Amino acid sequence: MDELAEIYSDYLIASFGLTTATGLSNLLDGEISHDKITRFLAAKAKTSKDLWQFIKPLIREIEADDACLILDDSIEEKPYTDENEIVCWHYDHSKQTLVKGINFLSCLYQTKDLALPIGFDLIRKTEIYIDPKDLKEKRRSPISKNELARSQIERAVKNKVKFRFVLFDVWFASVENLKLILGHRKHFICPLKSNRKIALSKADKLQGQWHKLQNLEIKTNTLYLIYLEGLEVPVQLIKQVFTNEDGKTAVQYLIASDTKLSIDDITTSYQRRWRVEEYHKSLKQNVSLERSPTQTERTQTNHFFAALCGYIKLERLKIKTKQNHFALKSKLYLKALVSAFQTLKELNQTHLSA
Repeated sequence: MDELAEIYSDYLIASFGLTTATGLSNLLDGEISHDKITRFLAAKAKTSKDLWQFIKPLIREIEADDACLILDDSIEEKPYTDENEIVCWHYDHSKQTLVKGINFLSCLYQTKDLALPIGFDLIRKTEIYIDPKDLKEKRRSPISKNELARSQIERAVKNKVKFRFVLFDVWFASVENLKLILGHRKHFICPLKSNRKIALSKADKLQGQWHKLQNLEIKTNTLYLIYLEGLEVPVQLIKQVFTNEDGKTAVQYLIASDTKLSIDDITTSYQRRWRVEEYHKSLKQNVSLERSPTQTERTQTNHFFAALCGYIKLERLKIKTKQNHFALKSKLYLKALVSAFQTLKELNQTHLSA
């Protein structure tokens, strides 16, 4: 990473408001002009290849055979930014509605206390079409998120990253994804939708006796060796029942391709996927991901890349200081507050003595 990229990503960590080229230039007392920072942001868009070059030395230091890859997407909301191929409308499953922003897919490398992004894709909706349901003009991407997910797994394998499991949520549990992971002699743990078809034995599979999960009497916290429609090898299945905050119960069906795992092994390993939620939260709140007024696809992409680098720097600091991202950010805020308070005190003294 060049010097200006290092400075800009540090600026994203240190900032508590909008991050602009002028703001950084002013912070540096004009040592770097805002035009130079603007040109940096408008340069060739950074990609996963650039991220890998930045993160590779650290990955080589900490990688382990029992590490996992975590695939998940999120949305950086940008409600007031002009629409383009990456800033557009996406369905947010957590909010059950459409939101305007940048939809990004990340590949997170998780081992021990570290969770580091080693790949990313911004969903580009380059095709415009007329929705037959409401006859409105809309955008769509010619490449599905599942295709991008497979590319990120392939990239990790090509880069010779050590890992054992690939973890993801129900939206990425396609047969194509599962086959790809098994083809690389890796394992997956993921949930299934209740309408997925399974066979409870090899004999049932050979006879074509497939049943939807929701129609079967599956006991909770019991291991089943089952066959998934479209997949040749058996996988383990467990049913979990949770009680939500509103008192309602929810059912989750987890499958694991490693048939030697116990129930505890499966559930404990899959819990590591929640690190991606912490990653999304920190990316948005601690490294100014959503606080940039950038308007073009290039500047938005390069700001996103710099935010990823800022997140990686916080992960490094977390290990050295034994403080999480939010504690580190609070420490910076307190320092800034002390400095501002002292400056105000000096201004008051100057004014009163005048």
